[in-house]
Amino acid sequence: MKAYWYENAGAAADVLVAGEMNAGEPGPGEVRVRIAVSGVNPTDAKRRERGRELGRFPRIVPNNDGAGVIDAVGAGVDAGRVGERVWIFGAQAGRPMGTAAEYCVLPSRQARPLPDDAGFEDGACLGVPAVTAHRGLFADGPIDGKTVLITGGGGRVGRYAVQMAKHAGATVIATAGSEEKVAHVAELGADHALDYKSDDVAGAVAEVTGGRGVDRMLDVAFGANVAGAAGMIRENGVLASYGSDAVPAPSVPFYEFMYKNVLIRPFAIFGMPDAAKDAAFAHVDALLAAGALAHRVGARFAFEEMVQAHEAIEADTLFGACLVEVSKMP
Repeated sequence: MKAYWYENAGAAADVLVAGEMNAGEPGPGEVRVRIAVSGVNPTDAKRRERGRELGRFPRIVPNNDGAGVIDAVGAGVDAGRVGERVWIFGAQAGRPMGTAAEYCVLPSRQARPLPDDAGFEDGACLGVPAVTAHRGLFADGPIDGKTVLITGGGGRVGRYAVQMAKHAGATVIATAGSEEKVAHVAELGADHALDYKSDDVAGAVAEVTGGRGVDRMLDVAFGANVAGAAGMIRENGVLASYGSDAVPAPSVPFYEFMYKNVLIRPFAIFGMPDAAKDAAFAHVDALLAAGALAHRVGARFAFEEMVQAHEAIEADTLFGACLVEVSKMP
């Protein structure tokens, strides 16, 4: 099969190699998927740049997300899954074979059914962003009737979080960094869409909540936002965060959080319990089946442009998902 891989850490143009390799056979509990569309996320670029798993595997085919059709199953997997259209989560997490190839072998539970009215592009948008959104919102219980603040609402994770929170019955306050993204967040259903660069977010939170603060905050930039978060979360509230790129070793106003009994939850989805993954998969599956999730594609690349797709993620300029067409499929 055609594939891209790297054997050294570094920039995409320096280390990504295209060539032929064995497609592999699914083992017990696994399926093999013929990939139609591969999704590239920041986690994929970071893994490559840092060589995070090269100590475990000498060669890595990148990309965790994608969509395609199951063409083979291993022992213990229902043979009826052959021919099933699926969306993929975490194909390369803890494994050497991601979706930057014509075929990908992964655990059956991580290849999820794609409804007939959802395209392969839709499926390839989901994976990491949708599961991250679910974990950040629901790890600490239901949010029906609660007020949720979502930072980075126009981002890959944030836009799914806005939709999930609204569908779950929450009042949603979401921030974004441009007029276009603020309008987009409002279209997705946010009750209050704010520009964090120009709007008084803390003042808006106080007004919306009657001064109590939000019940939950899902944050994309912990180090940049933690000081302000202390005053925007109510007593016994939750601050969940999945990123702190700009400030990797932040200072935390400990006593402000302590006296309010705020739970601070930094989390990484690939290492969360299987039960939490299954809950996220089931929730996303149900929303897909109900047609309750809108997707946004920021850029499309041909398979021969895999390096450029990774470079687009490195540049951090896309408004929406970064997708690569691997195989033309009906």
